Amino acid sequence: MSQLDYTDKQILLALKADARKAFSKIADDLKISNSLVHQRIKKMKEDGVIIKADLILDEKKIGYSTKSYVGIRLKEARFADKVVEKLKDIVEVTECNYVSGKYAIFVLVYAKDNDHLRSVLYDHIHEIEGVGGTDSFICFSTNFDRSVPVTLGEN
Repeated sequence: MSQLDYTDKQILLALKADARKAFSKIADDLKISNSLVHQRIKKMKEDGVIIKADLILDEKKIGYSTKSYVGIRLKEARFADKVVEKLKDIVEVTECNYVSGKYAIFVLVYAKDNDHLRSVLYDHIHEIEGVGGTDSFICFSTNFDRSVPVTLGEN
């Protein structure tokens, strides 16, 4: 991956503030050419710096009132990849991570209510071959959620 320069970082800051901002507006704000903004963004996508721009929904406003982090224990480590593949099929699981410690996998689950969460856990996650057990951590509220910082100074 190439090193990000000041202009790349300025573009990233603009996109973090509003991912839908027109490239021409970013160019105007930074006093650079529109084509330079397009080239830099294309290069950062190719380098994997920019992975995607995503639509963020308010889960409560669309009916998902229960948010839970779930630690998954495996019967044996050899099941890890197969369990992750099966978790992809459960639409309520929105994030999945391998972790260290007591759990092998940590997932984020959105459910309509506690009964729905119980169903996701017992009827779906616990039914996956290799899952040894789960512990759930209900999230009462998200105080903030942000991406990694983009700093204009050295690294």
